[in-house]
Amino acid sequence: METFRNIKKLGVMGGTFNPIHYAHLFIANYALEKYSLDKIVFIPTGFPPHKKDENIVNGEHRYNMVKLSIKDNDNFFVSDIEIKRNNTTYTIDTLKELKVLCDDDTEFYFIVGTDTINQICTWKDSEGLFKMTNFIVVSRPNYKLDFDKNYILNKYKSNIYLCETLMLDISSTIIRKKIEKEEKITYLLPKSVENYIIENKLYKVDFFKDYEKELNLLKKTLTENRFNHSIQVANQAKKLAIHYNLNKRDCFLAGLIHDCCKCFRLEEIYETCKKYDFKLDNVIEKQPDLAHSFLGYYIARDIYNIKDENILNAIKYHTTGRPNMTDIEKVIYISDYIEPTRKYFEELYKARELAYKDLDKAMLFILENVINFNIQKGRIIHNLSIEAYNYYNNL
Repeated sequence: METFRNIKKLGVMGGTFNPIHYAHLFIANYALEKYSLDKIVFIPTGFPPHKKDENIVNGEHRYNMVKLSIKDNDNFFVSDIEIKRNNTTYTIDTLKELKVLCDDDTEFYFIVGTDTINQICTWKDSEGLFKMTNFIVVSRPNYKLDFDKNYILNKYKSNIYLCETLMLDISSTIIRKKIEKEEKITYLLPKSVENYIIENKLYKVDFFKDYEKELNLLKKTLTENRFNHSIQVANQAKKLAIHYNLNKRDCFLAGLIHDCCKCFRLEEIYETCKKYDFKLDNVIEKQPDLAHSFLGYYIARDIYNIKDENILNAIKYHTTGRPNMTDIEKVIYISDYIEPTRKYFEELYKARELAYKDLDKAMLFILENVINFNIQKGRIIHNLSIEAYNYYNNL
């Protein structure tokens, strides 16, 4: 509590800090120097009302990460006054609590970003906020406020300072996505925070432990190479799902199960077709291996107990494709083609690049290459593949 005493100008840096990164620290230090603040207190939020849908790690972890990141700066300190609360966190309540802890003449300078200040009027008791604190708005050049800062000054005696500075293109969302996709986060945040995240396994998405039954069954029915391929496709599908904000679990599961019938013997293919009354068309009759994706629909439904039609259809069309595919269908089709253990061929790198730029363009590129490859091999092209190619070529 004594930390808050004898501070004339206190900067307040609130946020989820999920996790804290260099942009947060840069902004805080810039505001400290530019406005001659004495100290800056970082206050990790408890249960923020504006971010209920985000994957926010518990307050203790976020507090610890902030503490690690500022340990070498005597002008920075961290407070847990918000994460100690067991209910929704509101800034007005935090400022009231700070006012009690500080001297009577302490001035508050609440540091916010350009994405926050225009929402301030939607916050609880926004008029009370303007009466209690000044605002430092860290913005990009040419940023415009949605209200008159002079009006706020005259009415509430609160200043709004526009602080134009070089903004680092770093966000907590970017960092979380990189971790989920198992990409490096070095140089985006302090090494101590990176190590803490690794040690505590924060933000990682690991579905394998949830699907032990499915994995054991796949091991019994697939060759070792095909099983490893399925693992790679599942991971690749998860990464694309994270990139495009799709359902990670559904994409992962579809990728894991997509080849569940791939190692069926010829007699098994015919038996399964008969069981489910699946009639072979003229293309599959001549190339029965193509049946594995269509039969995978039924096996995934009945043996792996998958009832979601989106997942089942992603399995069903992962070999041929079809016109107007859903996003999860595209993700599985593309992941099957670009998974990281695929042996190098000329079109592979281009396909991987397109996969993270535009799913439809990636579909067109892969379909074209698959069709050309099969023509060169003297194989018959399934009508669904031709229809899919024409569809994506005409978008």
